[in-house]
Amino acid sequence: MVRRVAVIGAGVGGLASIKCCLDEGLEPTCFERSEDIGGLWRYTDSMDGGRVSVYRSVITNTSKEMSCFSDFPCPEDFPSFLPHSLLLEYFRMYARHFDLLRHIRFKTTALSVRKHPDFTTSGQWEVVTETDGIQESHVFDAVMVCTGHYQEPYLPLASFPGIETHFKGRYLHSREYKDVEAFRGKRVLVVGIGNTGGDLSVELSRVAAKVFLSARSSTWVLSRVSDHGFPFDMVNTTRFNHFLDWLLPSALTKRIRFRKFNSWFNHANYGLASTKSSKFKIIINEELPFCLLSGTVVLKPNVKEFTESSALFEDGTTEENIDVVLFATGYIFSFPFLEESVRSLFDDNRSLYKRIFPPQLERPTLAIIGLVQLTGSVMVGAEMQARWVTGIFAGWNKLPPASRMMADVLKKKPPAKRNPSQRENLKISFISYTDEIALCAGVKPSVLRLLLTDPRLALAIFFGPCTPYQYRLVGRGKWSGARDAILTQWQRTLKPLRTRVVDDSSDDS
Repeated sequence: MVRRVAVIGAGVGGLASIKCCLDEGLEPTCFERSEDIGGLWRYTDSMDGGRVSVYRSVITNTSKEMSCFSDFPCPEDFPSFLPHSLLLEYFRMYARHFDLLRHIRFKTTALSVRKHPDFTTSGQWEVVTETDGIQESHVFDAVMVCTGHYQEPYLPLASFPGIETHFKGRYLHSREYKDVEAFRGKRVLVVGIGNTGGDLSVELSRVAAKVFLSARSSTWVLSRVSDHGFPFDMVNTTRFNHFLDWLLPSALTKRIRFRKFNSWFNHANYGLASTKSSKFKIIINEELPFCLLSGTVVLKPNVKEFTESSALFEDGTTEENIDVVLFATGYIFSFPFLEESVRSLFDDNRSLYKRIFPPQLERPTLAIIGLVQLTGSVMVGAEMQARWVTGIFAGWNKLPPASRMMADVLKKKPPAKRNPSQRENLKISFISYTDEIALCAGVKPSVLRLLLTDPRLALAIFFGPCTPYQYRLVGRGKWSGARDAILTQWQRTLKPLRTRVVDDSSDDS
């Protein structure tokens, strides 16, 4: 019987895991190596012993209604997209409200997590931690690893001949970036056009002499501001749209999607993407198109090689006098504290059952939380994972036999990508995944059933945004405020905008 649970990391996944443990009557102890909660989202000027944190100007890409914990809406006066300071304040409010902090041991590093000698029968783990130089050994019935997938910077220097041997300028990974000051007046080359690469290019363009952005893949650029000024994810992440994606042929949905993307601006004209692209990525950035249009950011293809002060690109062009190369090439994840026999069971999250459990373990008492990149908020996905996992630990939910779990993993595992920086391995549909885990946990709402008992709510759930409150309507952990939270989500979205009210009574819209 699982009782004592070790939670490693006090970021988003760690806080949700502590709370879910308490909901199920378990006894969580969270080990956090820094002095505060928030994980990646707690901004610091220093590198803080190698801890990864956001840069100073970062703002969330997913809206507050689509990103909040499912039984704790963001304050209505918070803006829809949160700067890191407000998101951290929301985490603090959540931790205080559910009394989570007393279960966290700060400035405590998990050095090793090993199977207990009688693991095959007990499922227990030996966890060695260090606080202020003093090591301590503990025994836990289960472990929830909540360190996320932003762990070790991926810096593929071998793919860029000359960067280490000839280039005389400075090069660094985006993890080291905090603000623009060190780049003022410089000619900067940003390598990588993910969300981070796009954000940093725009920000640097305000102070740098010139910014070049090197992109290897086709990239569609979307805005957080969607139809009628509403948040993009609230307008587009709906069960109705998800149903259409399932119903219509993939070639048609792809064509519709590309046409929608190009309705803002023609991506081919900007050198970003073509409707003929078979492989592409999507980033969120309102300002990048204007920076390209104004020439403050210049888009370039992949770098072929570096000389002392120049970058040579695959199209044969060269940019001279490059001062700084900023690699926005992502991260790789590793769990150095896990013993090798356990680590070897999963080379990536695709080897995990439902992206959570190593299926070959004799006892299902180790869960990896938050190691998934959703098309929506990973916060919501991590909380859903934690709810299901703690239900399993408490005995309410059951896992299938190991053979069935392995078969499920193999069925869903796509061919391995050669480039470990490509986080597409982690990517999965937000609604598909959260519904899948919610179904396992017994908390997935039935739109058809609601249509008979509460048609107003059913229509809001099907045609409106798939906000996390939907997963608190039924099953264990049902929240009495979920219905009202769903029916008032648009009011909370508009409330912070009502700082100056104008009369639009004559407007038919």
